[in-house]
Amino acid sequence: MVEVRANESWHSSWFHLLLLLLLAAAASSCHGEKKQVLPLRELQLGDIKTSEKCLPQRSRRVNGATILEMKHQSYCSWSTKSREDRAWKLLALDNARVSSLQSQINDAAMSYSAEKPSSSPPPAGAQIPLNSGAKLQTMNYIVTIQLGGKQMTVMVDTGSDLTWVQCKPCRSCYTQEDPLFDPAASPSYQPIPCNSSMCDSLQMATGVSGACGADQPSCNYALSYRDGSYTNGVLARDRIDLAAVPVRGFVFGCGESNQGMFGGTSGLMGLGRSPLSLVSQTIPEFGGVFSYCLPTREFDSSGSLILGNDYSVYKNSTPVVYTRMITDPQQASFYFLNLTGISIGGTALRSSTQFNTQVLIDSGTVITRLVPSVYKTLRDEFLRHFSGYPPAPGYSILDTCFDLAGYKEVDVPTIRFTFDGDAEVDVDVNGVLYFAKPDASQVCLAFASLSYEEEIGIIGNYQQKNLRVVYDTVGSKVGFAEETCGYS
Repeated sequence: MVEVRANESWHSSWFHLLLLLLLAAAASSCHGEKKQVLPLRELQLGDIKTSEKCLPQRSRRVNGATILEMKHQSYCSWSTKSREDRAWKLLALDNARVSSLQSQINDAAMSYSAEKPSSSPPPAGAQIPLNSGAKLQTMNYIVTIQLGGKQMTVMVDTGSDLTWVQCKPCRSCYTQEDPLFDPAASPSYQPIPCNSSMCDSLQMATGVSGACGADQPSCNYALSYRDGSYTNGVLARDRIDLAAVPVRGFVFGCGESNQGMFGGTSGLMGLGRSPLSLVSQTIPEFGGVFSYCLPTREFDSSGSLILGNDYSVYKNSTPVVYTRMITDPQQASFYFLNLTGISIGGTALRSSTQFNTQVLIDSGTVITRLVPSVYKTLRDEFLRHFSGYPPAPGYSILDTCFDLAGYKEVDVPTIRFTFDGDAEVDVDVNGVLYFAKPDASQVCLAFASLSYEEEIGIIGNYQQKNLRVVYDTVGSKVGFAEETCGYS
C-alpha cells in the first residue's frame, strides 16, 4: 500500500512539473523574443558570371496597372568578379552616396535658412543636384521602357527627378548595351525651347537652371555629380511607352555628353517628387502612385515596379500599412518619413535621442544609416539577442560581424520599424545580415552609423527586401506590406 501511494505521488509530481514546463513554454512563446530563421546553406552566395548582354526586362498591363520587371543593376554592369570584390566595392560606393546625400541636405538647409523670403534661386554654392545612386554603381535596379519606339534599359532612382538617356550625336558617352537613342529617327521628338515653364522647372528638379543663350534656342541641362560623373544635353519631349501605356510629350534629358559608373544601361528613370519626374508627368495615366518590390538577389531573381493605383495586382501577404510623407521645402523631391520607434526581437529601443525623427527612404542607398546614438542602441540590443556566435572583424562601414561558417541556419531577431501613424514594418530576415564572404565566415549586421547626430537617417534598399513599398504622391503617403518579390 505504501509503495502504491509512493508511485502515485511520484507520477503526480512529474505531472505538475510537466504542466509547469508547458506553461513556461507557452509564456515564452507569447512574450519571448521574436525571431526569424535564416538558412545559410540555401543562400548560395558563390561567385556568379553575369549575362553578357543586358537583356530587355519584361512588362505587362494588368487591369489598371502597368507592371515592369525589375532586376539588380549588377545584371548589366559586372562581368566576372568575386563576391568579395563586389561586396567591398558596393559598400565603399554606398558610403560615398550617403556622404553626398548628407552634404546636399546640409547645404540646402543652410541656403534655405540664409534666404530672405523671396522667389530668387539659391546661391551658386548650394546648386547641387539631387544625386542618383546610379552614378555610384550601388544597388540600384533596372527596368526597360520604350522611348520614341526604341527599347531602353534604365536605372530606377527615387532620389532623382529627371529621366534621361544617352543620345546621338554623342560627343562623349559611356558604353551601353542598347543602341543610342537617335532623335532624328523619332518623328515625335521635340526639343524644349528656352524661356519655357519646363525649362524653368529644371531648377527644382536638379538644383541647376536650364542653360540658354543667343545661339541656343533649345533648353540645355547640365548635371555634375560629386564623384565626377555627369550628364549634359538637351531637354526634350517624346513619346514613351510603359508596357502598353503610351505617354505622349514626356519631358526627358537627351544626353549628348555623359560619363560615370552607369553600368551598361541607357540612362536613368527619375521617380522623385518634382514636376519633371516620371511620377508627376504620368499622373493622368497612373494617379501619381507607384510601388516596387525589390529583387532579393543580385543575379538570379526579379522584382517588379508597378505604376498605378490598382492594388489588386499586388501579391502582398499582409495588409498595406501607411505613414504620411513629410514635405521638406529644402528638399522637396525626396521622400521623408517620421520614424517613431525601432524594436529588436520584440524589445523596444531606448535611446538618448528621442524617436519621432525624420528619415529618408531611398531606393539607391544600400545600407540603412542611423544617427550614432540610435545605431549604438540598436547594435547593443541586437548583440544581446544574437549572442553566442563567434565574432569576425568589421567590414568596410559595418562594425558588427560574425563567423557563421559552421552553421546551417541561425535564428535572427526580428527588427521592426515603427513610423508615424503606428505603421509597423518588419525587416525581412534577408535584410538583417550582410554577407561579406560567400562561405559565411564574415557576416555583418546590415546597419551602419552616421557620423553626426544632426544628420538625416536613411532607410536603405537592403532593408526593403520582400516588401511592397507603395508611394502615393497625390495622397502624400508611403505604404508597406510583406510580399515575396518576383515578376510572375
